Amino acid sequence: MSLVLDVLAAVLIIGGAFFFTVGTLGLIRFSDVRSRLHALTKADNLGLGLVLVGSALWLADWAIAGLMLLCWLFALAGASVSAHVIAGLEADHAEQREPTHYDNAASPEAGDDR
Repeated sequence: MSLVLDVLAAVLIIGGAFFFTVGTLGLIRFSDVRSRLHALTKADNLGLGLVLVGSALWLADWAIAGLMLLCWLFALAGASVSAHVIAGLEADHAEQREPTHYDNAASPEAGDDR
């Protein structure tokens, strides 16, 4: 039975590392702040949850599993609050920035001298 739990723990930890990697790629690749926040909060929280569940299975101690659950709940709360604050700040300053997307008629590459 121990081998099955060890394999399951390893799969969960590797799956968590995968979600951490995907969240980091989303941070690098996405263009706007809200998409980046979505990638980070969703993927990183799922990755952290998987890593903590895998670690709790591997350690096989209820006290440590409870502490890991508490850690994950605090991380979920912190990520949602910080994402809400950052998205609010981004929305407040959105009208001060230049638009990043142009339609074909008004784009500078269209040769239009308006």
